[in-house]
Amino acid sequence: MPPLFFRILSLLILMAGGAALAALVDSWSLGMELGIAAGALAWLVWDNWRAQSFAGWLHRMRNEPNAPPPRLDSLRKDAAERIQQLLRKQRRKTEEAENRLLNLQSAFQASPNGAIVLDERGCIEWCNRTACEHFGLDSQRDISQRITHLLRDPVLLRSLAARDFSEAITLESPLSTASHPLRLEVQILPYGEGRLFMLSRDITAIEQAEAMRRDFVANVSHEIRTPLTVLAGFVETLQTLSPSEEERANMLHRMAQQAGRMKNLVDDLLTLSRLEGSAPPGIREWTPVRALLERLDTDAQSLSAHLAGQDSPGHEIVFEGMDAPDEIAGSASELQSAFFNLINNAIRYTPPGGKIVVSWQTQANRGARLSVQDTGPGIAPEHIPRLTERFYRVDSDRSRASGGTGLGLSIVKHVLQRHDATLVIDSAPLKGACFTATFPAMRIRSCPSSPPA
Repeated sequence: MPPLFFRILSLLILMAGGAALAALVDSWSLGMELGIAAGALAWLVWDNWRAQSFAGWLHRMRNEPNAPPPRLDSLRKDAAERIQQLLRKQRRKTEEAENRLLNLQSAFQASPNGAIVLDERGCIEWCNRTACEHFGLDSQRDISQRITHLLRDPVLLRSLAARDFSEAITLESPLSTASHPLRLEVQILPYGEGRLFMLSRDITAIEQAEAMRRDFVANVSHEIRTPLTVLAGFVETLQTLSPSEEERANMLHRMAQQAGRMKNLVDDLLTLSRLEGSAPPGIREWTPVRALLERLDTDAQSLSAHLAGQDSPGHEIVFEGMDAPDEIAGSASELQSAFFNLINNAIRYTPPGGKIVVSWQTQANRGARLSVQDTGPGIAPEHIPRLTERFYRVDSDRSRASGGTGLGLSIVKHVLQRHDATLVIDSAPLKGACFTATFPAMRIRSCPSSPPA
């Protein structure tokens, strides 16, 4: 039945009922008019009550989206169903939009870059965790605060004031300290009507790497320039003058020394480049420790005798643990190079007649360690943390005089890192030095049948 026809019919029924009821108690003409009026009034009251019920249900729908509608006529029932469908559709769209927003915020939260959303007045609307770590912000406390009140870097203030965002700017983080520097690259992107999106990136490591690269190039240039200057000077002397045979021999000897020094430097640089550019050694290649130590013993004795000469006593070099049945996993050539670098330093910096002890020990956790102890002049504590830096020398003149390139301990560090090992340096002035390489259990195994070299 059509809703309009039902409403008209219900009105007519109530009016007719009112007229019939009035006719029973009064005269026909007057009772009929009063009854019709009373029936119409009753219908209006009843219809208004249903309209109020419908309005109350609509009001409850704001807080109770699933509230059931009251008993309604077909017209209002159809409207209620349509309203519920529209509300459910709108809720689904709202939930989808909220989920997309949450996913977008989660993505920005996971980003290694800082992200800050600014409104048209330059106030913070939202920021992720990385931005808080970069600028010392609080994602709850600092919302609606002006960015210029929280960050006072002059470069950032000038950029915001000029509205010039064509290029990224570099600034110091407010959290930066001398021991933990933090340099940031900030890119500001305008969008919407005066709104800004600010991205920050930690470039501390990049700047440090660039500084290291510049230092490295400068150090290599200096290390090569010095022997080249000496060579060029002697060559010019030989070309322009006529030195005696003794002077010529001395010049050629010193030229050979400088050429050897450059060769050693190039060899060490190539070794470092190969270590940094190749994959770490696996644990399938096993080398007997005894074979390594025997080769090291032979090379150490030869180096000591060569440095001491015929008229000076050599060093007392003692190897302990040479009968160990252990094997070590990794690159035998790299391990041989790293171990000999430690022994080479001990021999070169220990005066003739001093004692050097090379010891191999198996530890309780099934790992092992190789230590090189000398009786040399020792090292001051402030130098120890930097000994493995490239070209770092405690005494530059003494290091060059002994033939060192300043790269030996850097090579040792890289080799040990590639073998999951660590280097510990224990030294004090006038008390010698002890360099200890410790290997984990996965790199060591015991093999009683290990053959001698």
